[in-house]
Amino acid sequence: MRILVAPDKFAGTLSAVEAAAVIVEGWHRHAPDDQLSALAMSDGGPGFVHALASHLDGELLAVSVSGPYGVRVPATVLMHDGTAYVEAAQACGLHLTPADRRDPEHATSFGVGELIGAAIDADAERVVVGLGGVAANDGGAGLLNALGADPGIGSGIDLRAGAAGLAALVDGSAVDLTWAYRRIGDVELVMASDVDNPLLGLRGATNVHGGHRGIADERKPAVDGLLERLALATDRSAADRPGAGAGGGLGFALQLLGGSRRGGVELVADVAGLAVRCAAVDLVLTGEGAFDYSSRDGTVVYGVAQAAGAAARPCVVLAGRVDVASREMRALGVEQAYSATDLVGGEAALGDPVGSLASLAAKVARQWSR
Repeated sequence: MRILVAPDKFAGTLSAVEAAAVIVEGWHRHAPDDQLSALAMSDGGPGFVHALASHLDGELLAVSVSGPYGVRVPATVLMHDGTAYVEAAQACGLHLTPADRRDPEHATSFGVGELIGAAIDADAERVVVGLGGVAANDGGAGLLNALGADPGIGSGIDLRAGAAGLAALVDGSAVDLTWAYRRIGDVELVMASDVDNPLLGLRGATNVHGGHRGIADERKPAVDGLLERLALATDRSAADRPGAGAGGGLGFALQLLGGSRRGGVELVADVAGLAVRCAAVDLVLTGEGAFDYSSRDGTVVYGVAQAAGAAARPCVVLAGRVDVASREMRALGVEQAYSATDLVGGEAALGDPVGSLASLAAKVARQWSR
């Protein structure tokens, strides 16, 4: 039997590359003669560069950039055929700071701008920025500053690296992007994200995703107001574009600089040849840490399930936890889903993610391998 293993990361425990390898190993415990191929996937969030590096024969450049609170952190730029791939979460990811120490109103995206600058310095003709899983909700103000944006004398907007995040945004009138435009030059910018929210309002970055970053409900109106000040000082119309709210407003900043938007799952699927790979197998496996009602359009599970369906192949999900009923599961294009928590218990699954996922894969193999 031929099987394609194409999971997302299992957040906080396994990268997509690691999860795919574990599923393959667990499956072979029961069906050693089955032919399994691994295909790490990503939606543009944490693990984006790692997943792409497993598909592309590119060069990984090690760099050091500013983290969400100014401390230097390691990051990588993946160079392949004139295109640089970078991951916003490496510079300002939520995972870089313990939950009880996060301060989203002071977190900055400055390091993301430094990553883009490193890619430009490496002679990239195109820079693809994976968005998602970021701690900053600064509308990309830090990114713009790192690339040379100047708030101008008397503007009232402080984009200096030392004035981090939303705390730096005060009443202002204009931000000069001339030097940022010159820094970008003819380089094509692409944001890889499936978030289509605008920057502001009820569907904006703060109200929809700010809670995940730690912004309290009572602070959301004030935070949204600060982002509107940035929009008014740059280009208010850009704040309404689909995807402007991605990555805490990084999408807004990238679109200000001429960036275009591409679905993260779609981009990785194209690079990895997902459609062709699905058509060449009998069964497609995907997975993530929690298969729940957020696992819809724009997620790896949904994207893989749709590709499997287009090839008329069944798609099965292996997850740490499954919170989706059968009807909704089938609406997503998933034939069946299996939970490691149900198999070994919640504490055991968290304590031994490798062992529990491998055991789950062996169980699924007993039901699906011919």
